[in-house]
Amino acid sequence: MQKTFTEFSTNAVLKIGNEELLDSFLTSKQPELYTFIRTTNSKAEIIVDSIPYIIEPNSILALTVVQYFQFISGEDLVVYQFNREFYCIKDHDHEVSCAGLLFFGNVHIPIIELDQKEQRKLDILHEVFLDELETKDTIQAEMLRMLMARFIIISTRLLKAKEGFAETSKNTKIDLLRDFNLLVEAHFKNEHSVSFYAEKLFKSPKTLSNTFAKLNTSPLQIIHERIILEAKRLLIYTDKTTKEIAYDIGFEDASHLSRLFKKHTELSPSDFKKQLRKAS
Repeated sequence: MQKTFTEFSTNAVLKIGNEELLDSFLTSKQPELYTFIRTTNSKAEIIVDSIPYIIEPNSILALTVVQYFQFISGEDLVVYQFNREFYCIKDHDHEVSCAGLLFFGNVHIPIIELDQKEQRKLDILHEVFLDELETKDTIQAEMLRMLMARFIIISTRLLKAKEGFAETSKNTKIDLLRDFNLLVEAHFKNEHSVSFYAEKLFKSPKTLSNTFAKLNTSPLQIIHERIILEAKRLLIYTDKTTKEIAYDIGFEDASHLSRLFKKHTELSPSDFKKQLRKAS
């Protein structure tokens, strides 16, 4: 069973289903979508970055878009997958953002155990998710984002309550990526160069590039994707002009933003806005 929500204006994607959603991961690859796997009555077995994991019954595991993931076994799973445009385009509290504790926090692979009370709470939330996917109206996208935010808030609270959560993990590629993402989130409106972030992390730009290449991304790509997400958000949710948006995101010349936007979306900001009007 799997259900998919898509939103034309933002390219947002949300997938909800069971283990069938993981059939394409019988061989190891990057998910490309933020992924939650929740076990119910039985355990699941997976491999992440060549390390095998057993997810005990009634647990939640969170995966980023850059980890290499392989599904080995599992039944009666609840799986949520979404892209940046679905959830990360909206502002969220630091701890429950896409650079928050679940995805770029202190633990490499967060596995969260659920007690009976939390199981019931998430069962009800899942039913609301499924019901909302059948409700086609103008506020469906916002409702689904609110439900996902609730799921992430519940999961984050449980993760924070885990014994030893505050311990500092070893310095890994994922840790560096997390720290870079957090810095980008804080400074992307004013700082667009890799060298700025490299200096903040006490690394050379070349070191960052070489490390992130192993995760199938690059420092500049992360910076640009965050800029584009913000531009989309302002185009969708405000009446600001391209020039005003460019200024908000740290471009002195709107043409620079327009070229970057078109490179990533194949549309100019004005054409993107026109398509939004047509779709509404």
